[in-house]
Amino acid sequence: MSDAAVDTSTPPTLVQKIAAEVLGTAVLVFIGCGSAVIFTNAASDDTGLAGLFAITSIGLSFGIAIVAMAYTFGRVSGGHFNPAVSIGAALGGRISWKDAGLYSAAQIVGGLGGGLLLALTALSSDFGWEFGEPLGSNGFGDHGGVELLGALLIEFILTFIFVTVILGTTDERNRAVAAMAPLTIGLTLAAIHFVAIPATGTSVNPARSIGVAFFSGSDAIIQLWLFIVAPLLGGAVAGVLYPLVFGHGADPVAGSGLNFGAGGSSDPGFTQQWNQQAYGQQQAYGQHQAQHAQQQVQQPAQQGQPIIQDGWQWDPAAQQWIPAQQQPSAPAAPGGSDPQGGWAPPASDQTQVRPPQ
Repeated sequence: MSDAAVDTSTPPTLVQKIAAEVLGTAVLVFIGCGSAVIFTNAASDDTGLAGLFAITSIGLSFGIAIVAMAYTFGRVSGGHFNPAVSIGAALGGRISWKDAGLYSAAQIVGGLGGGLLLALTALSSDFGWEFGEPLGSNGFGDHGGVELLGALLIEFILTFIFVTVILGTTDERNRAVAAMAPLTIGLTLAAIHFVAIPATGTSVNPARSIGVAFFSGSDAIIQLWLFIVAPLLGGAVAGVLYPLVFGHGADPVAGSGLNFGAGGSSDPGFTQQWNQQAYGQQQAYGQHQAQHAQQQVQQPAQQGQPIIQDGWQWDPAAQQWIPAQQQPSAPAAPGGSDPQGGWAPPASDQTQVRPPQ
């Protein structure tokens, strides 16, 4: 390896960002859902210590995985690994809609890749899993602990909390805890799993649900829509409400927010409104300053006094400022002196002449 210094100022390329999202999401699905596959039998006994241990292990697996990937790839892509996070970030002005779409596609690919690797590992190991059985998939009703409405509310609320925590801890104004943001996000995800595993298996991430649903049988695929819609809605509401209530820590990225164009402001009208007000105030201030300067020139001129400021004198004839040492002199009196007895240069001399000593 060369000892040459690495240029850390070079921003990551789009290919690197996409690769980071694919790999990070794949690791999240493989580790998190992998722990669910291992502890499936124990998790079913949610009234005993085995069930409690299983829920804790699965929740920490997801949380630790997101911490590791955020610290690893956060500098590259921001470490989303979740379409709900990317949608929330786009609505919050953090990334453009173009990047949000590419990120979401990459996350789904990564989720499917992680699910495939997990399925192959489970088939080749003594996990007791067969193709078509739940592979850490999500469900409700007969395949979960709550019915349809309960699953919608749980997934929506928990995703809203998760994306709000992400937007808050990564806010430019919150630099004091910036280094701890991945840890905070990971602990939040673990706590969310502690709450929702007995109810839905915990999604809060469409890519995670998609990644294992297609290896978990038809029931998981039929119910997949809820674990796409509810997290996306929760992330979207968080992305709108956070900047609306708490403002932006930095200028919104072009092409984000509620402006779906390629180059507009990402803020839903508020930044533009404040900019217009500030521009109007600047115009009014500039007009006031011009009027004030004109009055400063006119008042002494009306009183017959010379106007001298900072070594410059106003020339009424030329209507401009001239150096004070080059100010026009009164016509020379006979004998080379001015009407007040001072010396004046000859009338024909057009150059700067020093007075005699």
